[in-house]
Amino acid sequence: MIRILTPGIGATVQDLGRRGYANIGIGCSGAMDRRALRVANVLLGNADGAAGIEATLGGLSFEALEPVTIALAGADTGATLDGRPLPRWWVCSLLPGQVLRMGHSRTGMRGYIAIAGGFEVPEVLGSRATDVKGGFGGHDGRALDTGDILTTAAAARDPRNLNFGLSPRAWPDLWVDGSGETELRFVPAKEWTDYTQETRALFCTTGWTIEPASNRIGYRLDGPEMVPTVRRELLSHGILPGTIQLPPSGRPVIQMLDANTVGGYPKLGVVIDADLPRLAQATLGSTLRFREVSAADARAVRRREDDLVSAIRRATSHQRKG
Repeated sequence: MIRILTPGIGATVQDLGRRGYANIGIGCSGAMDRRALRVANVLLGNADGAAGIEATLGGLSFEALEPVTIALAGADTGATLDGRPLPRWWVCSLLPGQVLRMGHSRTGMRGYIAIAGGFEVPEVLGSRATDVKGGFGGHDGRALDTGDILTTAAAARDPRNLNFGLSPRAWPDLWVDGSGETELRFVPAKEWTDYTQETRALFCTTGWTIEPASNRIGYRLDGPEMVPTVRRELLSHGILPGTIQLPPSGRPVIQMLDANTVGGYPKLGVVIDADLPRLAQATLGSTLRFREVSAADARAVRRREDDLVSAIRRATSHQRKG
């Protein structure tokens, strides 16, 4: 059990998302950096999808109200435990009264806190993720606020005294900076051929800037205008997180986890699922570049991502025993 002291900007309880309800207009929600939350849970021996806290740009702090064990993952927020620096990708046990504080994110956008046993919030449509637009899931369907108390299942309370983590030398792929240039792989969509070869090349060679008006719903990109050879009027149709739409401005928008489930703008492609966590950690004002891949390539990358998480699970199993 913990008490939120400061919530930061829009911190929410998230798991790996709510799948299978797009047909009734309910989006995925869930952790923007799925890999970070999965790894945090793996470090604790939780199920990959146990509910944790997502804090955007840091600023979150909480007090332990009973012995708990947590894992810190994702962005580098300069976190401290009772004033002592706490590395990211780290597991530690807290006694009642101890306080963890996140500073402002130094690299990356989103930090995660998982807790042994997972946070105990009600499941809604098979998920504990917060859908802020719909006002359901997570903690009372809203962002966390000062004084909120989050609990774990009584059977999951953890008497171990753990203190271990992952090193950047052994797991360099986890140390995402997010402030420089991020390459995103995408699979072309049906309307991709509405653009000339030169325009398609322009899309892939441009360094697109993430605009400040970007959030969990969508990322707006600034760069040269993309002009199609054919202007289509499309009926609204289903879209997924990662869909790269091209509105009339000619500048792309990437739909994210809290996006609507339908849209009518032409689509350039879809960012592969395994790259969405890196996009979630790309800082506002940083640069994105796109590289076209096949659907088979996307599936192969997804398998390697699963292999990485499994390797971390095996490598840390003896440390979780305390």
